[in-house]
Amino acid sequence: MFKRLVDWGKTDIEIHVFEKNKELGSGMPYSADGANDEHVTNVSGNEIPELVTPLDAWIRTVSRDTLNKFHINPENFNEYKVLPRLLFGQYLSAEFGMLQQLAKEAGIDFTIHYGFEIKDIKDYPKQEVIEVIAADKQTFEVDVAVLCTGHRWPKRREGKVTGYFDSPYPPLKIALQLNHPVAIRGSSLTAVDAIRTLSRYNGIYEKDEEGKLHYKLYKESKGFSIMMHSRNGMLPAVRFHLEDSHLSNSSLLSTDEIAEHIKANDGYLSLDYIFEKDFKEIFKEKDPGFYEKIKDKSIEQFVEMMMAEREAADAFELMKAEYAEAEQSIKQRKSIFWKEMLGVLSFAMNYPAKHLSAEDMLRLQKTLIPLISIVIAYIPQSSCDEMLALHEAGLLDIVEVGDDGRVEPGDEGGATYHYYGKDGKSRSVFYKTYVDCIGQPHLNFEDFPFESLVNKKTISPASLKFRSTDEGKHMMEAGNKLIKQDNSGNYYLQVPGIAINDNFQVVDEYGALNERIYIMAVPYIGGYNPDYSGLDFCEEASEKIIKSMFEN
Repeated sequence: MFKRLVDWGKTDIEIHVFEKNKELGSGMPYSADGANDEHVTNVSGNEIPELVTPLDAWIRTVSRDTLNKFHINPENFNEYKVLPRLLFGQYLSAEFGMLQQLAKEAGIDFTIHYGFEIKDIKDYPKQEVIEVIAADKQTFEVDVAVLCTGHRWPKRREGKVTGYFDSPYPPLKIALQLNHPVAIRGSSLTAVDAIRTLSRYNGIYEKDEEGKLHYKLYKESKGFSIMMHSRNGMLPAVRFHLEDSHLSNSSLLSTDEIAEHIKANDGYLSLDYIFEKDFKEIFKEKDPGFYEKIKDKSIEQFVEMMMAEREAADAFELMKAEYAEAEQSIKQRKSIFWKEMLGVLSFAMNYPAKHLSAEDMLRLQKTLIPLISIVIAYIPQSSCDEMLALHEAGLLDIVEVGDDGRVEPGDEGGATYHYYGKDGKSRSVFYKTYVDCIGQPHLNFEDFPFESLVNKKTISPASLKFRSTDEGKHMMEAGNKLIKQDNSGNYYLQVPGIAINDNFQVVDEYGALNERIYIMAVPYIGGYNPDYSGLDFCEEASEKIIKSMFEN
């Protein structure tokens, strides 16, 4: 967002950046809040939005001591390589410093308020101003506010129940030497982060003469092991070479085409239309053989076909096979096209998802998002090496817990995992240490941190209208508590977070946009942006916001 303001070049504005920490740029995933030395990015330099200095050029300016610490040789480094997350955070912080220098040179008036934690925000429509209130009661008045608060991991039971962690962040809290099995909820990249940390404090990785990685437990940790609990019992797909590294495929529907479709479709975006145009049809030219396989399939049939292939294989054997496939992809710089296009579809669908009917959003949540979350996680090769080494040592495994799996905190600490096995029999397994690793949760309207915006109804809960009144009524009568009926007899599905418009402006309960408040904080807009893609999402959202501010 700051880069957008600098690039726009307006010198008749004041920019105030309020930051609760002592540094800016690295954000949660790339600072000590979200990473230790062992954590690596799942993106490479060619996949990130353009900032000021290309990543491979910046690497050549880093001190030899820092590069040695992370085992990086600048002569061998290129933009296709992933980085240690803390080093990437240093890059982002340095880029933020460069942007400040560019702002000064351009004569743009800005102030960075470090150590400034905003406790509340008040909107005054008549005066057309916003008041931001700090934890120490200091206040500022501004004309426009963009909320960029980033990740948030609410603590529900952590700190109250010994051995129970609501997230693995900051990772130092799970840097534990343990002598018992550990339960991990989820198998996403968040779970991989926890595995990388826990394994290092309970054993050591060693390479044999052929370069293969092995893992050896410390004597003090002889009872240590990790069990991942996954809804579908699957591991993330392995990182491969992306042909279109910025997910900006030129074949995608334009904003105008989507708007025309919505207008002609009674005000709704059709999930089937997006799937047809932004996924299936692109294969006609790029991969005719794959197109023939999927051309007549619905979303449900496509997902069933792709999931069946994964379900039929052992999770770790599939990881080995995908590892070999991805290695060839990277070596030849040739994409695994259907996986790449699934990422493109996810990105293309995310922005206009607020225009889906409730019926289509439920279909999306049930079918496509579970497949997307596995395939576009892009687990780095070094993480695969470690997980396979742990698995071969008999210390890492995964169990399918289905949609009914639940976790019960223990009275004396830890947690019991309740689920039904594949044989249909119920299981209840107690773990002294439990780590929730399902990733950034989509937070609800009630979790929004700025009370005055909630109390004054400046913001409203996100919801989607049912196209079919009968369908909404039927699901409500069946006991779905997320379905509400308005005074006109229409039915709505409540989705996580707050309502926003296409320009990321907050919307009140009457559907009126607020010209002063924009939000990019993804945990609070997950209902209308069900699958966001990190820096790519930030680039897209900030462009919409800057144009709304100064063009409209």
